[in-house]
Amino acid sequence: MPAMRLLIFLILVCAAGCSSSSPFKYVKVRGRVAYEDGSPIPMGGLRLRFAALDAPKIENAFPRPAFASLNDKGEFDSVTSYKPDDGLIPGKHKVAIEVGGAPGANIPVPKEYQSISTTPLVVDTADTPFDIKVPKPKGNR
Repeated sequence: MPAMRLLIFLILVCAAGCSSSSPFKYVKVRGRVAYEDGSPIPMGGLRLRFAALDAPKIENAFPRPAFASLNDKGEFDSVTSYKPDDGLIPGKHKVAIEVGGAPGANIPVPKEYQSISTTPLVVDTADTPFDIKVPKPKGNR
C-alpha cells in the first residue's frame, strides 16, 4: 500500500511539474483561400502553414509554425499553433499552401506560394477573417 501511494504521488508530481504550456498568447482566426477571381482552388486536402514574422522570444522559446486545414470551399475556421484550435500569436504571419504537409506536391497554385521561404502571402491577425487570394498558375487561366 505505501508503495502504491508513493507511485501515485510521483505520477502527480511529474504531471504537475512536467506539463508544458506555451508562453505565448493566441488569437482565434478564420478565413478563406481562393484564386484572385474568387474561384476556389480545385483540390482537396490543402492546408495552410503560418510562420510568425518578428515573433518575440519569450522564456527562450519561439512560436511554433501553425496549421489550418481547408474545407472543399477553401475555408478554415481554426488554426493550431501549440494546442488544437488555439489560433495564432498576435501579429503578422507568412502563409504557405501545402497538401497535408507534403511540400512540393502538385498543387494548382504558383510554386512560390507553397513554401514559407518564398511565399509572398502575409496576413495580420488584426485583419481576421482572412481573405487570402492567390493567382492561378500559368496555363490554368
